[in-house]
Amino acid sequence: MKAHFMMFAHYNRWANERVYRAARLLSDADFHADQGAFFRSFAGTLNHILVADQIWMRRFTGEGPKPTRLDETLAEHLDQLTALRNAEDARIIAFVEGLDEAALLTPLTYGPLTATGTFTQQLGALLAHFFNHQTHHRGQATALLTRLAGQDAVEPLDLAVFQRASGFGVVPN
Repeated sequence: MKAHFMMFAHYNRWANERVYRAARLLSDADFHADQGAFFRSFAGTLNHILVADQIWMRRFTGEGPKPTRLDETLAEHLDQLTALRNAEDARIIAFVEGLDEAALLTPLTYGPLTATGTFTQQLGALLAHFFNHQTHHRGQATALLTRLAGQDAVEPLDLAVFQRASGFGVVPN
């Protein structure tokens, strides 16, 4: 099970690098323009993904930034946001690399930002949500990039493309 989450930690960084590279095609005005997305703009969407990652990583580790809103703006400019994203992706990989199989079965109790009470789930189940959430919003970001910069703005983000490029999950012939 750890190998599965290692793959997703590395896939997450790889996919983020592709999205952020494509973001460089946008003007500052397009980067911040309200596109009618859930977090309004492309900048808002990227900020949300990072905010959610920081919230979950604090829950997982007890350390790191503690955003208080899901729509918090961590950085206005792409260069600043890229630096924060790269640091968080490295932190995610280091965290997952430090886990063992037993840790993935450990219960974690947390309180959500958008509801009252607490919930307890196994760390492995929460990591599955964590990586799925990133993929969900990267899909929204990709749709925005396609609208703003064209159909070929973003390199493919398919997991199988990453697996073939990285060797994760590939069986030698």
